[in-house]
Amino acid sequence: MAKQQEITVPDIGAFHDVEIIEVLIKPGDTVAKEQTLITLESEKSSLEVPAPFAGIIDELRVKIGDKVSVGSPICTMQATGQAEQPQPVAASKPNSPPLPEMIVPEHVKSPPPKLILSPVDAEMALPRRMPNTGLPPVDLSPAGKPLASPAIRKFSRELGVDLNQITGTGPRGRILREDVQAFIKHQLAKPASTGIPALPVVDFKKFGDIELLPLSRIKRRSGPNLLRSWLNIPHVTQFDEADITELEDFRKSQQDEAKASGVKLTLLAFLLKACAKSLKAFPTVNSSLSEDGESLILKQYVHIGIAVSTEEGLVVPVIRDVDKKGVYQVAQETAELAELARSRKLKPDQMQGGCFTISSLGSIGGTAFTPIINAPEVAILGISQAKMQPVWDGTEFTPRLILPLSFSYDHRVIDGADAARFTTHLAGLLADLRRILL
Repeated sequence: MAKQQEITVPDIGAFHDVEIIEVLIKPGDTVAKEQTLITLESEKSSLEVPAPFAGIIDELRVKIGDKVSVGSPICTMQATGQAEQPQPVAASKPNSPPLPEMIVPEHVKSPPPKLILSPVDAEMALPRRMPNTGLPPVDLSPAGKPLASPAIRKFSRELGVDLNQITGTGPRGRILREDVQAFIKHQLAKPASTGIPALPVVDFKKFGDIELLPLSRIKRRSGPNLLRSWLNIPHVTQFDEADITELEDFRKSQQDEAKASGVKLTLLAFLLKACAKSLKAFPTVNSSLSEDGESLILKQYVHIGIAVSTEEGLVVPVIRDVDKKGVYQVAQETAELAELARSRKLKPDQMQGGCFTISSLGSIGGTAFTPIINAPEVAILGISQAKMQPVWDGTEFTPRLILPLSFSYDHRVIDGADAARFTTHLAGLLADLRRILL
C-alpha cells in the first residue's frame, strides 16, 4: 500500500499569510504530478501550488479563505513515488480578492528582493529605509489602524507622535522605530508653514446622485508613490522631435522576416535600443542619487522599464541588458513581458532594477505629456503619436514621419543643457539607425 504523505506549501518566497482563493481538490480525488492543488493570491499575481507527485487525496486540510505560509499543510496523499516540493507557478486570477503585502517568515533565510512597484504602474522603486516624509500611510491592518507593535505604539505616545501620519517601511507597511525617529527628524527640519494645505472635503451627494467606484489595487498602491516622486523630485520636461521616416520604412521592410522568426517587430524595440545607446553616452541619465544626496550612483548596466497598461492600472516590467541584445531579442522579450503584465503573471524580479523608463502613448494619440519619474531613477521618456508632417529640407517641403519626445528629468542630477543634448542624441540615433553601431 502506498505510503501516506503530507503535502505542504512550498517555498513561495517572501510571502506570509497568503490567502487561498481556490481549492481544486477533494478527498478521494486522483491527481497527476504537477496538477494544481490550490491557488494563492499574492500582491499582483496568483500562485498555483501543484502536486509534487501523482496520487490520491486522503485528507484535505485547507479551505477557501484560509491564510497559509511556507510549510503550512495542504492535504495528505498516497503515492509510491518520492515527493518533491512543488514550485509555485504564476497564474492569472483577475477577479481574485487583494492581499496585503507579505511578511518574510523568520525561518526563511534568504528571501528574494522585495517587490518594487512602478510609477507609471504601478508601484515605484523606493530606496531602502527611505526617510519618512509624513505622507499618508498605506493602512493594511484589518482594524483600520496603522500596523505597529505595542512597543512602537508606546514609544510614539511618549513622544506625542500620531502613527496615522507615518508611512511604515517594515513588512506589510509596519511602522518601525526608525520610521518614528525619521518622522520626528523630518518634522523638526521642516521650516514652519511649508506644509501643503489639505484639499477641502466636499459632500458631492448634496449636488446630485453619485456612484462610489473603488480604485484598483495597483492604483491605490501607485498613487502615494507617484505623489512622493512628484513632491520630492524637481521635475523638468524637455520636449523634442525625432524624424523616424527611414526607421519606419526599415521596420516595415523587416516585418515579414521577423514574423517568420516568431517576432513582432515594433517601434518600441528600436526605441529601447536607441535609449540604451544614449544612456551609455550620458551616464548621469543612467544613475540614481544617493540617499544623502551627496553622490551619484552610476550604473554599469542598462535595464529599461516599459510602462504597460492593464485593466488594473499601469505596471512597469524591466528589460535587462538592453545594450547587449539584438533588436529581435528585445522585441521578443518586450512582447512576452507585456503579456505577463496584462495577465498579472509578472514575477517580482521582473519589475526590479530599472535604470530608465519608457512610457509610450503612441498607439493612443496625443502630442506631448509630462511623465512622472520612476524613483529612484532620474529620468523617464514619454512617447506620443508619430505624425506625418511637412519638413523644409532647404529647397522644398517634404513629408516626414515625426515622433514627439517628452523627456522628464530630475533637475538635481541633470541640467537643462544635458537634457537637450540627450534628446538631440536620441533623435539622431532614431533618424539614422547606423549610428547605433558606432
